[in-house]
Amino acid sequence: MYKETKYLTAGDKALTIEYGNEISEDISSKVRSMMVALETNEIDGIVEIVPTYRSLMVHYNPLIIGYDDLVNKLKSLENKLEDISLPEPEVIEIPTVYGGEYGPDIENVAKHNKITVEEVIKIHSSKEYLIYMLGFTPGFPYLGGMDEKIATPRLKSPRTKITKGSVGIAGSQTGIYPIDSPGGWQLIGRTPLKLYDPNREVPILLKAGNYIKFVPISEKEYKTIEEALNDGTYKYKTYIKQIGGRS
Repeated sequence: MYKETKYLTAGDKALTIEYGNEISEDISSKVRSMMVALETNEIDGIVEIVPTYRSLMVHYNPLIIGYDDLVNKLKSLENKLEDISLPEPEVIEIPTVYGGEYGPDIENVAKHNKITVEEVIKIHSSKEYLIYMLGFTPGFPYLGGMDEKIATPRLKSPRTKITKGSVGIAGSQTGIYPIDSPGGWQLIGRTPLKLYDPNREVPILLKAGNYIKFVPISEKEYKTIEEALNDGTYKYKTYIKQIGGRS
C-alpha cells in the first residue's frame, strides 16, 4: 500500500484514487471504505464510482464540479476513513460439480501441478475466496486467495463459447463465468447458480467485499438445484465470515 494515496487524472470526466500497486485485502478494504464514504456523503457532480483491485475510479460532471475541488473533497473524506464501519462480510456457498463434461480441463490442472484430480477438488473447495471486484462480463467475480498448488496457465487457444456457471482457473486466479461467453480459462467445474439474471430484482448475485465458498456436489444434486432455481424454491446458503477464523 502506498504511504500516500495517488489521485490520477483519467480524462476530463474521471479520476482514479489509487492506494497501491499490488492485490491485497488491506488495499481492497481501503477501496471499499472509500466507496462507503462516497455513498453516505454524496458529492454533487459525481456520476459513478467503480471499484477495482487497488483503486477507485470516480466519474464526474465537470460542469458541476471541477477537478481540483473534487480532489479536495475526496481528500477530506479520506481523512475520515477510520470512522467508516464496513458491513460484516458474508460468505455465499457455490455448489459446484467438478470434472467430467462440467469441468473438462480439471485433468490438465492436476497434471500441470503433479497432483490428483481429487486433490485439485479438495484444495479448490477448501478456501473462502474474497470477491475483490466484478467486471469483464456482468457479475464476473475477480477472486483472491487461491492456493498456488493448483495455479495453471490459461489455455493456449481460448474457447469461442463457455457455458454460464463454468468455474475456471487462469494463472493464480479462479473465477466463474456468469453468462455464455468466450474465454481461455481452464474449466474445472460448473455451478447451477445464476450469477447474473436480468429478470431478478437484484440481477447481480455477488458483491465486492463478500466471499464465496465452493461446495462439491454430484451431477444429481446439480440438476435438483437447477430445478429449484427454475421454480423459485431454491434458498441460497450464506453465513457471516469469521474474521481471523478459517479462510
